[in-house]
Amino acid sequence: MLFIPEQPFLPAVNPAPEDAHRESLWFPFSGQTLLVGESGEKAALLSGTPRILGDLPIREQHFLGYLDGVPCIAADLGEGAALPPGMRLENLRRLFEDIGPTHFIIAGRALQVVQWSKDHHFCGRCATPLASLPGERARQCPACKLVVYPRIAPAIIVGIRRGDQILLARSPRFPKGIYSVLAGFCEAGESLEETVHREVWEETGIRIANLRYFSSQSWPFPNSLMIGFLADYAGG
Repeated sequence: MLFIPEQPFLPAVNPAPEDAHRESLWFPFSGQTLLVGESGEKAALLSGTPRILGDLPIREQHFLGYLDGVPCIAADLGEGAALPPGMRLENLRRLFEDIGPTHFIIAGRALQVVQWSKDHHFCGRCATPLASLPGERARQCPACKLVVYPRIAPAIIVGIRRGDQILLARSPRFPKGIYSVLAGFCEAGESLEETVHREVWEETGIRIANLRYFSSQSWPFPNSLMIGFLADYAGG
């Protein structure tokens, strides 16, 4: 999990009028991949006025807020766009070491906002086109008044210890040699603690004790809020 004691990012929905021509940090996504610049062997976030994106086909853009006073903007490029020289698309999961934890978290926010917008053009209740709700990160149906916010799916992740050992598991989806502590999504009507006990039992058949909260972080793969716990092995 990521730990940032002081987060210099200030979320916002509406930019100031003077932001339109200011140098900004851009987070343009094509599907799950982020458009970045090339800085030697590393990737670099795009920084500049809107002209930095040139003639790229931007479907939508979303103001995210300010990082140390610098506007941050997410954009949806669609898929299959021809890229300008010196830029490439990179899977966000692979960019943590290149862009660092603060930029990674903002990029995760950008990905979730872009995906939410793509998935919510029409009302899920009556199929009327949705309209943006002024001053909020939300859309509202003008017909039935349903309000839709970005979806957040809570999920637990738990480190289970027995003495100086910790339980690791392997999903068949993982790359070769990769293991992880246990994790899983909350179901409707569950508390976080109930989710931990259920997931541990379903995945391993063991019991745990001394369950305690550790920390949390946003995790955009997909739309998750990861809530971390520690626990002790109790049998099984």
